[in-house]
Amino acid sequence: MTHLPTPDKEQIALLDTFDRLGLHQIQVVSTPEQAAAALKALAAATALGFDTESKPTFAKNEASDGPHIVQLSTLDKAWIFQLTDAECRRAVGKLLESPAIIKAGFGLGDDRKRIIHKLGVDLQGVLDLNAVFREKGYRKDMGVRGAVAVVFNKRFIKSKKAATSNWANPKLTEAQIVYAANDAYAAMRVYAALGLG
Repeated sequence: MTHLPTPDKEQIALLDTFDRLGLHQIQVVSTPEQAAAALKALAAATALGFDTESKPTFAKNEASDGPHIVQLSTLDKAWIFQLTDAECRRAVGKLLESPAIIKAGFGLGDDRKRIIHKLGVDLQGVLDLNAVFREKGYRKDMGVRGAVAVVFNKRFIKSKKAATSNWANPKLTEAQIVYAANDAYAAMRVYAALGLG
C-alpha cells in the first residue's frame, strides 16, 4: 500500500484560509432552557462534527476534571455545551450516547475516556476521522489542520492562545467560542466532503 504524504506546516501556511463559522452561527449552551432548545435542534441530525475542550493542567500530578465544554456542529451552525449545568450535561449526554447520530472528530481517544468519566454516558456512533485517513493511505495522524489542507486545499487557523486557555471559565471569550466551534465545524465539513454520510 502506498503511503500518501501529510502536508507539513510550511505547505499549509501557503494556502488560502478556510471559511470558519462566525459568532452569529454559534450557540453557547449554558442554561437548562438553552440545553432543551439545543437538544431539540440536534436530535434529528444524522451526523455532527464533535470535539471537546478541557482546562489545561500545568502541575505534574494534576489530573484534569475535563472536559469543560463539548462542541457539536452541523454544516451551518455549532453549539458549545458548557458542562457546569446539570441540564446541559444531560442534554449533551443524550446526543453523545445516541447510536443514530454519527459524531465525527479528530483524535477522540482521550475525549472518550474523559466523557465517560464526566458524564457517565457511553459514547455511541463516534467516528475518529484520523482512522478514515489512515484507511486512505495517510500514515501520520491527520488532525483537523492536515485534513482541511488535504480535502479543501485550505489553511485552518488555530489559535495557540485559545487552545491553552481556561475552558472552565463560566464566561467564554469570543476567541474561545470561535476556536471551539470551528474545531467541530471543520470536522463536520471534512466528514461531509468525504461522502461518509
